[in-house]
Amino acid sequence: MAEPTQQFTLNELCILADLPVRTLRYYVQNGLVDHPEGETRAARYGPRHLEQALLLKKWTAAGLSLERIRALLHGQEPAVPPQSRAAGSIEVCSHLAVTDGLEVVIAPGRAGMSPEQVREFVKGVMALYATVKAGTGADSAEGQPQP
Repeated sequence: MAEPTQQFTLNELCILADLPVRTLRYYVQNGLVDHPEGETRAARYGPRHLEQALLLKKWTAAGLSLERIRALLHGQEPAVPPQSRAAGSIEVCSHLAVTDGLEVVIAPGRAGMSPEQVREFVKGVMALYATVKAGTGADSAEGQPQP
């Protein structure tokens, strides 16, 4: 015989998740927590609702926006928004001198690049420059306008 699943009232769920009733209602209304079974005072929440509420509490405490949380809950991996640089902030950048007059500035932290990826990028840029300089690039193909 199947064991009945545990059910909670709204107030019980709020106590277990340590969330205000108003906050939990907002989460349900906006689709961040599933709707309960039943309506009004007969509404019942289960372990799934408790897990969702606790996950929301953890993510909001970590500083995630509700939009980001919604995207994560729906399995999306939204792009990380670029962080604006605050006045007085310090950032380490690499300057790649391709040739005299041509320099590439790489901010690996903002670009989300590992040291290995930066090395591969540098190799690729240098190889592309050598190809273009030798005149075998796409711009030198027949039919292309010359500068």
